[in-house]
Amino acid sequence: MYPEELVAPMREDLTSVGFEELKTADAVQQHLSDHSGTTLLVVNSVCGCAAGAARPGVKMAVANSDKKPTHLATVFAGVDADAVQKAREFTLPYPPSSPSIALFKDGELAHFIERHHIEGRSAEMIADHLTQVFDEFC
Repeated sequence: MYPEELVAPMREDLTSVGFEELKTADAVQQHLSDHSGTTLLVVNSVCGCAAGAARPGVKMAVANSDKKPTHLATVFAGVDADAVQKAREFTLPYPPSSPSIALFKDGELAHFIERHHIEGRSAEMIADHLTQVFDEFC
């Protein structure tokens, strides 16, 4: 587990732009089961690719896309273990991956971006990809 003072700014990077933090397995279950429409779920992480590509790319896509997910949510790998585990149940058959980005439509996984699709890519590339995903599913 990472200390809260370390992860607080990384959490705020997403919550400050409207992402709801899901800190428990029950919160993840309820959110993904009870929401109609689309939910963008970011599995946040302390790693460099989360800071350099995933979070900035997600924020760019949400800010600049004409079509946007109905709901924005996040769980934090290495911190909120039960919430992350429950989120990973919803992203099966993909293996655990953090950071990662999932788009759900009416509670069903519609698109998933694994860590190896984030590493080595720029925030702009992530944003462009997500914009296309939003256009298709939102």
